[in-house]
Amino acid sequence: MELKEIQNLIKFVAKSGASEVKLEMDDIKITIKTGSDSEKIHQIPVVAQMPQAMAPAPVQVEQPQVIQNTSTEIKAEEDSKYITIKSPIIGTFYRKPAPDKPVFVEVGQTIAEGDVLCVIEAMKLFNEIESEVSGKIVKVLVDDATPVEFDQPLFLVDPS
Repeated sequence: MELKEIQNLIKFVAKSGASEVKLEMDDIKITIKTGSDSEKIHQIPVVAQMPQAMAPAPVQVEQPQVIQNTSTEIKAEEDSKYITIKSPIIGTFYRKPAPDKPVFVEVGQTIAEGDVLCVIEAMKLFNEIESEVSGKIVKVLVDDATPVEFDQPLFLVDPS
């Protein structure tokens, strides 16, 4: 059934004075309801049911939410005074030189330029990542034995 035919049917029902008309064809069900008052005739709700294959999927529109998170803003300001040490290569990040050895650096530990901070394994090669700055380790941003991308932040260092 074409849209024009449905519109003509609505007009016909509105003129006829019927309060409700149901039409069922092979794959379409249409229900037309009119208001009981003559003033409500222009407000005719139409419910058309089409087979699942033809019916469009319902669309959900989410309202944008405005969230003010001052703790995140404060944290970003605090982090801006720190130096971020990033991964120079793609690979797997390890905090220890071997499973039975202690970690290279701990949070709160003071480091010097050239100290080994971690190992990144790439293509069966274990690359030692050395610090380019002196300072104190504030935060380790990656879990042990997890994949890292090129330029992914690994450590936050307080240079003061």
